[in-house]
Amino acid sequence: MAKNNLLKQVYADSLSLLTDLYELTMAYAYWKNGLEDRHGVFQLFFRKHPFEGAYALCAGTAVALEYIENFHFEEEDLSYLEGLKLFEPAFLDYLRGMKMELNVHAMEEGTPVFPYEPMMRVEGPIIQAQILESALLNIINFQTLIATKASRVCFAADGDHIVEFGLRRAQGIDGAIAASRGAFIGGCHSTSNVLAGKLFGIPVMGTHAHSWVMTFDDEKESFRAFAKALPKNCIFLIDTYETLKGVERAIEVAKEDNLKMRAVRLDSGDLNKLSIQVRKMLDEAGFTETKIMATNELTEQIIWDLKHQGAKITLWGVGTNLVTGKGQSALDGVYKLSAVQDANRNWLYRLKISEQVIKTTNPGISQVRRFFDEKGYVADMLYDERMGPGETIIHHTDPGSQKQVESNWQSQDLLVPMLKEGKRVYEVPPLEKMRARSYEELAKFDPSMRRFLNPQWYFAGIEQGLYKKKLKMIEEIQRK
Repeated sequence: MAKNNLLKQVYADSLSLLTDLYELTMAYAYWKNGLEDRHGVFQLFFRKHPFEGAYALCAGTAVALEYIENFHFEEEDLSYLEGLKLFEPAFLDYLRGMKMELNVHAMEEGTPVFPYEPMMRVEGPIIQAQILESALLNIINFQTLIATKASRVCFAADGDHIVEFGLRRAQGIDGAIAASRGAFIGGCHSTSNVLAGKLFGIPVMGTHAHSWVMTFDDEKESFRAFAKALPKNCIFLIDTYETLKGVERAIEVAKEDNLKMRAVRLDSGDLNKLSIQVRKMLDEAGFTETKIMATNELTEQIIWDLKHQGAKITLWGVGTNLVTGKGQSALDGVYKLSAVQDANRNWLYRLKISEQVIKTTNPGISQVRRFFDEKGYVADMLYDERMGPGETIIHHTDPGSQKQVESNWQSQDLLVPMLKEGKRVYEVPPLEKMRARSYEELAKFDPSMRRFLNPQWYFAGIEQGLYKKKLKMIEEIQRK
């Protein structure tokens, strides 16, 4: 390893080599065969609902757009590729001068999304679209997973304040930063991660650790010293020794110094029982506005149970299980070719077939249309832009299940133009608006879709004409 700073080496100005090698070997083969100007369409989607739920929340789009806009090969990158002895110098010269010319349509962040629906559609020179595959999946898969997890946590908390608390347990530096961003889009109110606060404008929140209390000879002394330093941020961790004595001492300090105690924090023990006891003590002492915060390996199911048991907690610090996406280690997002141009610029549709129906892809230049009536969202239709939407929607994995588009339904298309020939045509909203969008959009679905046990699935399918074309293509491939 070179003596240069490791972080500078990993998070360099150019991230063009943030890819799997086969993206570059395919790009080289395209170039070698004179196909560098041939256009293709790739669609980024997932196949299964994460967390055994019934939806996901799209996130990571703005980061992906920035990655595409800034994509370039620096001389250090090209020197490394030259050293692999796989590529001839003329191809490296081609990469040196390559400028992104892609058209990108994508869902806005905070949009609920379902299996087989493209969160992003990339069209343009096939080399460029191919090289981006691994990085786009890395960015969007993870942030979508964490935004979805955060949405579930916030649903369980039913409006209570959620602090994303996971920096120390996240998978690396970028994992922590990306998780903070995704969690905020998914509904969290704040983060403990100060760098994420700086980078994204997310409100930051923190208390103190057990080590602070243990530094002093007396617990009460530790609270008094903390309050002296931060009188406007008095959140005391009360379970370093004995929880109920801890809250007694916090109350004494707050009374003596006439402090407005924002919250007390529980990090262990029976959170339901203790929160009820602590709430009673705080109220009797006149601290009715002081909140009770809970941490300690919380999940959406634990929060849900505590709420329904009558716990008096209204501030939740959720860390490990949120930023690691506990319950699902990764979103199974894929990036598949769905159309390619021939030498005369005519579009030829493509699909991948498999013995596993779930792995057979959809052909064409897809758009997702979401239908709604006066009560909310009723169905999604995947359709081909060149064929247009139809009147019948066929369920993606159950062809016998169909819906007819009704005359009173209204609709909106979800894939929004974001890059045109590599240039931005979409104004990325502030992160707070993405977060608000997630709440607003989820409220338009049947609430049963969000329950944790046997959620009601939303109807999402493929337009009948495109479905028939897909079947015909499968038959033609199988006859070859």
